[in-house]
Amino acid sequence: MTPNAIPDSVHVWDRFVRVFHWSLVTCIVVNFFVIDDGETLHRWLGYAASALVCARIVWGIVGSRYARFADFFPTVARIKQHFHHLLSGTHDDYPGHNPVGALMMFALMALVLGLGVTGYMQGLDAFWGEEWLQELHEGLASTLIALAGLHVLAAIVMSHLERTNLVKAMVTGVKVRKTGRR
Repeated sequence: MTPNAIPDSVHVWDRFVRVFHWSLVTCIVVNFFVIDDGETLHRWLGYAASALVCARIVWGIVGSRYARFADFFPTVARIKQHFHHLLSGTHDDYPGHNPVGALMMFALMALVLGLGVTGYMQGLDAFWGEEWLQELHEGLASTLIALAGLHVLAAIVMSHLERTNLVKAMVTGVKVRKTGRR
């Protein structure tokens, strides 16, 4: 093994972030693919997903370094720089989320909260049976699943480009990158 092939590693995602991520994935997958709409378990998993996102928002303010939103907030300048590096084939180093990954994370969390609100509203007398609300809820759910699929695809592609296993890093918390030849 040459010195350039020694992996770099950094502990990026703390236990809270990892448990949040996989718990949210579980809630979403079970709710969309396993449980029928309107069942009690569907509602409670939706509330759990919303509570997880609320907890993550708090953790994004007070949590560990790479969990804090300030560490990876996607400014226009950061997004432009990230795309410039991607298009030029150079590597920009983001221990945690890159700016586009951060945008995706915020979009997914907003969709989960939107689903929680529209799901809750459907149980209120004022909105009971409102077709527009049911359609909005279903549209948000479909959008969430589409973006989650894009998120998984992007994690696979970025793992290849960055020479790291991002899925494994979300399990272990440690991001390992092979250095050397690109």
